[in-house]
Amino acid sequence: MSPRVITLESEIDWPGFRREARALLAALVPPDEVQWQTPGQPAPELWADQEVARPSAPPAMPTRPLGSAGPARLVVPPAFLTLCEKVVLHQDPQRFALLYRLLWRLVHERGLRQDPLDPDRLRARQMLQSVRRDMHKMKAFVRFRPVGQPEGEAPLSVAWFEPEHHIVEAVAPFFVRRFTQMHWAILTPECSVRWMPAPPGAPPLAGDDALPGELEFGPGASREQAPGPDEGEVLWLTYYAHIFNPARLKLSMMAREMPRKYWSNLPEAKLIAPLAAQAAERTGRMVQAEPAPTRRRLPARPPLPPAVSPGQDPAHTLEELARATDRCRDCPIGEHATQSVFGEGPLHPALMLVGEQPGDQEDLAGHPFVGPAGQLLDRALEALGWSRDALYLTNAVKHFKFELRGTRRIHKSPGQREVLACQQWLEREIAVVRPRAFVALGATAARALVGRAVPVMTERGQWLAGPEGVPVLVTLHPSALLRGDPAERESQWQAWLTDLALASRYLSGEDAEELSRPRAAA
Repeated sequence: MSPRVITLESEIDWPGFRREARALLAALVPPDEVQWQTPGQPAPELWADQEVARPSAPPAMPTRPLGSAGPARLVVPPAFLTLCEKVVLHQDPQRFALLYRLLWRLVHERGLRQDPLDPDRLRARQMLQSVRRDMHKMKAFVRFRPVGQPEGEAPLSVAWFEPEHHIVEAVAPFFVRRFTQMHWAILTPECSVRWMPAPPGAPPLAGDDALPGELEFGPGASREQAPGPDEGEVLWLTYYAHIFNPARLKLSMMAREMPRKYWSNLPEAKLIAPLAAQAAERTGRMVQAEPAPTRRRLPARPPLPPAVSPGQDPAHTLEELARATDRCRDCPIGEHATQSVFGEGPLHPALMLVGEQPGDQEDLAGHPFVGPAGQLLDRALEALGWSRDALYLTNAVKHFKFELRGTRRIHKSPGQREVLACQQWLEREIAVVRPRAFVALGATAARALVGRAVPVMTERGQWLAGPEGVPVLVTLHPSALLRGDPAERESQWQAWLTDLALASRYLSGEDAEELSRPRAAA
């Protein structure tokens, strides 16, 4: 029995194939009795004398005899339809035969759906991936160039592309969405597509699928009909050469993602070979070059503002600063805190004690060092014989940073950017208070005063240079003692008192030369 020859309307006639395949399957025509071909595909000589059946006039199909085997209703997985829509775009002339054979087997061989290693399924999957890859390459490697148009017509941009498969009509809607307002055309050897956008002010078209313009498909073209390089490519090539990084060059990866057959469509492709040849030399120069200086994570400290303007009350200045910090939103901390906690104490004190930030109780009360850490500090002041009224107490950060755990607000250390945002308030406060010396309680305070990271455990008990050369004594924050090992709390307490005692001479008025001359840390 001679095979039936089915000629589809075009290379991508998916509706025609679907209609014919359903009819053949219903008539129980097995795959080996069907010959599929397209208009551009000549019929084999063996069957040249056979009558060709076309979709417009399908051949009469025999009815299925009563009681014969076969499907009562055609049911296939939805994924199979998606696969067919893409595989019909493949350039393999046997693609329709493969799809009908798979359809036949899916209906008659139930186990095929659970056999991913079946040769027909593997071949269809490979064809699907090849079509998808070709569609992706067309979207990535099409380059439009402007061409001259008669006066009064919209400028036209034309591109040339050589696809492997019959994908032009499937990919054209992508370019319509991407360049809706541009008049463009894409030339390929098989067919060409042209998009003419609707003129400005045109009434909207009815229907959700209506395009705001006209999309036309025509015959194929030759490469000679595509436009050549334009003036804009010179600028693009200059930019591409300057951003080329030889240290990141991977030729094998580039060739896999951008095969050489597409290079003729890309203006920058002409630079790849010379730039790749120079990559080793340029990389060597980069390695041998002197390293760039490390950028400071914290900017250099600006000069302090004037202490107090002539005739201005310093106490009034501090009140204005306190109100200003309450409104500060240079970092997110101020938005969530109850209020700002400004410093308290006399002007021009012997010592200014600077902590990290207010805690939960300080945030509620609006006064510094009134919580557990402040109570421990009061004990230390009493042990040293210092009067709290003679000291100025403040913090590097003026708002309480916390995280909620249930109904409790747990202290959270401020970040470097948050400390830097609050630096201006501390510097203005120092400019008004003008202490003779500082005591930095913890690493955050030490960094804010010294201008660099200070390892507290190695530099505690030492005097460092602070703002305008005013000495800074570095020691622990009292909260560090509260968090420490209870077994070592007494020894840590005594060591902390020893650190603080180094500043006693400032309170007693004995400004010994060795204390007033701070030394820089090693």
